[in-house]
Amino acid sequence: MGSPDAHIWIIVIGQIMQNLSSPVCYVAYAGGFATGNYIGILVAEKLSIGMVLVRMIFPKRANGLLDRLRDRRYGVTSIDGQGAAGPVQIVFTIVPRREVQAVVDLVKESNPEAFYSVEEIDFVERGIFPLRRRWRESSFLELLRPFRKGK
Repeated sequence: MGSPDAHIWIIVIGQIMQNLSSPVCYVAYAGGFATGNYIGILVAEKLSIGMVLVRMIFPKRANGLLDRLRDRRYGVTSIDGQGAAGPVQIVFTIVPRREVQAVVDLVKESNPEAFYSVEEIDFVERGIFPLRRRWRESSFLELLRPFRKGK
């Protein structure tokens, strides 16, 4: 058994192959493909799932931003570098996507002239991340049991 996406793709391609002389099929396929991608991107942004790398470049120093990020339990890596206009400090942090705006706000408060970029991360292993509340299955099961064992 394949995925539902594969089945849909096979059906759509089959329809196009049956109607090769109809440009409407090509336009409909392209429009559906583009619309699906667009909606998928919107949904992914709304759900804010995943991790992102925030790269910040400050002329001279980060002006206390490192301490503010560490106070909020973000892992931070800082490198001194040389830019086109002189010394710079490069700061990296990996954060959950839903917290990007909070980090960007801190960057803008620290130095409105700072350059920053945000990149999606496919895989992260080990590091320092802000504490999150985790849904525990045992908590849910405890709600279903009216009495504790042994009582």
